[in-house]
Amino acid sequence: MDLALSEKVVVVMASSKGLGKATALEFAKEQAIVIISSRNAEALEQTKEKIIQQTGNPNIHSRVCDMAKEQDISSLFQFVIDRFGRVDVLINNTGGPKAGGFNDIEDNDWMAAFERNLLSYIRTSRAVLPYMKKQQHGRIINIASSSIKEVIDGLILSNTFRAGMVGFSKTLAREVAADNILINTIGPGRIATDRVAELNQDKANRQQVPIEEIVEKSKSEISAGRFGDPEEFAKIVVFLASSANSYMTGQSLVVDGGLLKAL
Repeated sequence: MDLALSEKVVVVMASSKGLGKATALEFAKEQAIVIISSRNAEALEQTKEKIIQQTGNPNIHSRVCDMAKEQDISSLFQFVIDRFGRVDVLINNTGGPKAGGFNDIEDNDWMAAFERNLLSYIRTSRAVLPYMKKQQHGRIINIASSSIKEVIDGLILSNTFRAGMVGFSKTLAREVAADNILINTIGPGRIATDRVAELNQDKANRQQVPIEEIVEKSKSEISAGRFGDPEEFAKIVVFLASSANSYMTGQSLVVDGGLLKAL
């Protein structure tokens, strides 16, 4: 299947590692022009070089950007527009918010999660939509969490702001669909990333049990019997952002190996 992504300008947020990095790599394989971003300049440069080496695609560019800082976002997209004149695909992604239940979370945690995990996606979307409307084409994929379908105990911040993201995405998708701009939200289940490892370690610490016990129990709850690979998740993101998807918009999907029981 030809995904028609060659020479498309793709911006992948928070992409020096994890799901963002895997997603950028898959777009690079399709010979897209890929702009990766992260707060960590050193990790970002290393990721850029690895992607070029693995794909042979020289059109990989990097830019430092903290998703919690409005000026960083503005500077990133000004760079993209000045260099390429357009944005065809935006992949919104950022690290998960602080873990904890209601009594563990202070006002500053709520504000930080709002700014990084919801407002940042609003700001990036605002930055690209004028160009997508002008060219009458665009794709925005919002990477979230499986909490968009089923709340996760001990992650009240994620449960709250991921739900807000879904409402934002659905509403915006309806507003811009006539401009051939498709917007979807995709939530990873238990994918083998640093974030999942950190949450497993946090749970092991709280329960005072070996990390291996937590990992095995977690895998037993997944119908597929294993954690997902970042590449598996990334391939679905690329499909949704490609010309192969020409009609699906405003949807919220999970990639979870059969973990969730919610309909």
